[in-house]
Amino acid sequence: MFKKTIPILLAALTFGAAAVADDAVTAEKTAAAPMHRYVIEREIPGASKMTTDELRAAATKSNAVLHELGPDIQWVQSYVAGDKLYCIYNARSEELIKRHAARSGFPANRITPVAAVIDPTTASPSP
Repeated sequence: MFKKTIPILLAALTFGAAAVADDAVTAEKTAAAPMHRYVIEREIPGASKMTTDELRAAATKSNAVLHELGPDIQWVQSYVAGDKLYCIYNARSEELIKRHAARSGFPANRITPVAAVIDPTTASPSP
C-alpha cells in the first residue's frame, strides 16, 4: 500500500496536491481525444514594444510550462501585433490551453477553435 502512496505524496509535495489531481483528471479525459488547432488571443499592453530579450524570456517560460503539461499541447507560433499576441496552438482540449495560461502567467483572453484553414490555393478547383 505504501509503495503506491509515497510517489503520489512526493508529487503532491513537489507540485502541489491540486496540480497533481488536476493533471491526472485532464490526462484521463484527454488521452483519447484528438488534437485540435486553436487561436489564442492574449491582451498584453505594450506587446509590440517588447524587446528581443523580453520575447525570448516569454518563450522560455511558455516552453517550460508546455514541457510540464506534456505532449497533449503544442505551441505552433505566435504573432505580436499592437497590444496583443495571437498564438496558434495544437491541443487535445481547451482546458489544457487554460491550464498553460494560468501556469505561465500569460492571459488567454479568447480561445477559438480553428474550423478551417484557407490560403490562396483554396481558390483552385480540386483535382
